[in-house]
Amino acid sequence: MADLITYDAWINGDWHQPVGGEYFDSVDPTSGKAWARIARCDKRDVDHAVKAAKHAFDAGEWSSMNAADRGQLLWKMGDLIVENAGELAAVETQDNGKRTADILPGLQSWLAESFWYYAGLADKIHGDVIPANVTGILNYTRREPFGVVASITAWNSPLLIAIWKIAPALAAGNTMVIKPSEHASASTLALMKVLSELIPPGVLNVVTGFGQEVGEPLVDHPEVRMISFTGSISGGRRVAEIAARQIKPVVMELGGKSPQIVFPDVKLDDAAHGVVMGLFPPAGQSCVAGSRLLVQKEMQDELVHKICAVASQARLGPPLGPDTQIGPMANKPHFERVMGYIEQARNEGAECVLGGKSAKPEGTAGWFIEPTVFRNVSPEMQLFREELFGPVLAVVPFEDEEEAVSLANDTVYGLAAGIWTGDVTRAIRIAERIQAGTIYVNNYFNSATQSPVGGYKQSGYGRENGIEGMLSFMQTKSVWLSTQHGTPNPFG
Repeated sequence: MADLITYDAWINGDWHQPVGGEYFDSVDPTSGKAWARIARCDKRDVDHAVKAAKHAFDAGEWSSMNAADRGQLLWKMGDLIVENAGELAAVETQDNGKRTADILPGLQSWLAESFWYYAGLADKIHGDVIPANVTGILNYTRREPFGVVASITAWNSPLLIAIWKIAPALAAGNTMVIKPSEHASASTLALMKVLSELIPPGVLNVVTGFGQEVGEPLVDHPEVRMISFTGSISGGRRVAEIAARQIKPVVMELGGKSPQIVFPDVKLDDAAHGVVMGLFPPAGQSCVAGSRLLVQKEMQDELVHKICAVASQARLGPPLGPDTQIGPMANKPHFERVMGYIEQARNEGAECVLGGKSAKPEGTAGWFIEPTVFRNVSPEMQLFREELFGPVLAVVPFEDEEEAVSLANDTVYGLAAGIWTGDVTRAIRIAERIQAGTIYVNNYFNSATQSPVGGYKQSGYGRENGIEGMLSFMQTKSVWLSTQHGTPNPFG
């Protein structure tokens, strides 16, 4: 145990051993070996963190800081992210197996820009004067923070998800307690180390551990007034149930089973490249991964052949490797889950035309899965219905545009969708009919701090990023001010 890095909880501007004195291992998905010890917090640590956040909101340095000052602080946070991007990327790669080549550019650009964007927005969110139809009254609104907000993040992109929540929440004036996934906690704690020279005590706190021991007490804590959650549908349901006890607002971004719809009037090479890009580089471990390929029947064979030719070229390997194009599954339980879905697809009659097996690239001993493509997938199969979160593409043919839209919407999810067509009017027409929060036309996987992200149906509600993302962390107050002298007797 002596050679493992130890990460304690971050509470009130300092590191704290868990009250219970217990830790759990973080396992490197490339080697399959433990590399760090993470604090196993419980309800007592949660209470400590929430009280620290509450004090910072009510009486600390943060409470007296105006919006412009918060903006200046956020800008400096963005600068620190750039300066320490290499260190942060290395920790996340070791913790969840995400390629450093995927993490590092984001930290140096649009994740740092999240802080810069909300730094500029911090003092520009304002209320309105309402022309209320009441004589002698001035009615105006104020946008105010909730106070202590809770952030619960997922294991696939811990830094991205945390920053997407931290920047707008702080810009709005809140304080925060973060609970990262037990499968990938280290990079969030590394982020606290980087930001510690700027963050006033209690403004950001991180408690680590398991859902029932940390997540549920955090959501249920009476001083937590709003929750932002990213994770699975089952996790989202549980958060919503607990939050409902005290009528707490929740913003949640859950899973997806996103379709990519390909029509014959597109260049097939472009579509093949786009479909592959929309799923395989992150090994399918993205909420918006385009894991259902809906293709017009007459072109199915040719397109599938091209997709398999492109995907089969991918080099699996250690995520630190400069030549690696696809890294491992982030943890062993998830690897086993995805392999189970692959076996189930075979049992249900789907035809595996590429991959379908685990892999052990040279120099690794972890959890890798080959890029996998299944044909003959029907809407009754699990492969069509359920989110695998792995490098597995389900190919479903359609006859016409009407059937394509019907198949695309035949899901409880509604996070994203891709449309591949050379007809701009068709693209606009179908984009209006697809029930999803993000629609990509002849591209996939783009995002920007300025653009809102969120789901329809069971993919969640509320929005992150953009102005909407900041307003999610604020509540509106209506003020009625009398402009008249005296108050009449209501019974006179």
